[in-house]
Amino acid sequence: MTPGTFSGKDRGWQASGTTVKTGLTERGPVLLSKNLNDDRSHLAVVACGPRLEETLTMLKSAVLFSKKPLHFYIFAEDNLHVSFRSSLHSWPRTVQTKFKFTIYPITFPEENAKEWKKLFKPCASQRLFLPLILKEVDSLLYVDTDIIFLRPVEDMWALLSQFSPSHLAAMAPEHEEPRIGWYNRFARHPYYGKTGINSGVMLMNMTRLRENFFKNDMTKVSLRWEEILMPLLQKYKLNITWGDQDLLNIIFHHNPESLYVFPCQWNYRPDHCIYGSNCQQAEQEGVFILHGNRGVYHDDKQPAFRAVYEAIQKYQFGKNMEAFLLQPLEASLQTTTHTYCGRASHLFTKRLKQSIINRTSHKDDNPARS
Repeated sequence: MTPGTFSGKDRGWQASGTTVKTGLTERGPVLLSKNLNDDRSHLAVVACGPRLEETLTMLKSAVLFSKKPLHFYIFAEDNLHVSFRSSLHSWPRTVQTKFKFTIYPITFPEENAKEWKKLFKPCASQRLFLPLILKEVDSLLYVDTDIIFLRPVEDMWALLSQFSPSHLAAMAPEHEEPRIGWYNRFARHPYYGKTGINSGVMLMNMTRLRENFFKNDMTKVSLRWEEILMPLLQKYKLNITWGDQDLLNIIFHHNPESLYVFPCQWNYRPDHCIYGSNCQQAEQEGVFILHGNRGVYHDDKQPAFRAVYEAIQKYQFGKNMEAFLLQPLEASLQTTTHTYCGRASHLFTKRLKQSIINRTSHKDDNPARS
């Protein structure tokens, strides 16, 4: 798919592409149908720079444990498109039947495109424009590349049914413990709630995001999603540290009724264990989604996080998951108990064990519907 552009007239997405790769098929220009009653879970990720392997490992974890079919929306720099296609097509055919994928170019509004691309990490602010690009997609789960699913994606997707009529999106708190919180101690802008929100896992009803009007501190008039982003950036760009996540905090600070807050085990980060365990829900139920932010999958600062990442990365499709995934992971985690997160690593495998049992005992392994 060749790059599209945001039109200056309505900030909308105009596709100029010729073909889109989806799963094992090649199709002409695609109009994605509303997915309100779709049986697929719709998952989006943005990958720039050296994020190919990390993104593929995230997608692999999504496929491993999900019983329902998936649709991946991969936004990536042009030089990564071929690698994504070849890698996903190299997975076993029995695995490929469980998902479709669509690859998109990185695209920002024509005006200020460079500013958006350089905001925080390269391309990270692309997530802000997903409701405007994927106009025919009703709901979407966005995740950062450094996510590992330890529970089926459809379980997170099911949280959409818990939205009240006012809820537009769902995220987890940035911190559980205010004494180590960043926003409540250092932020120079409005933020959601007591400790802010983390945007690494973001479940969106995009139809509502597109249709809603948002209160703000720039004008007495409420603005639509496509109208509010640039003015917010212009007002706060000298005061924000975490880029697009800060802008989301500002938006939902002024519109708190629009946000559904899910518990920390759906977005479990080093902050939840680095100073001692402070995610109570994970203590009770285990970690559902592991978020290895700050590069902890690739250095030695948090070896428990790295062990989970490498276990998923090295696992070969089709092999017994208990023998070739869970047991090697448990052995690796035993070597991490000198760290606080290592001492809490039983929480990493608590839900994973159940996911493996459920997946192994799942008898209906028919190919996902196209």
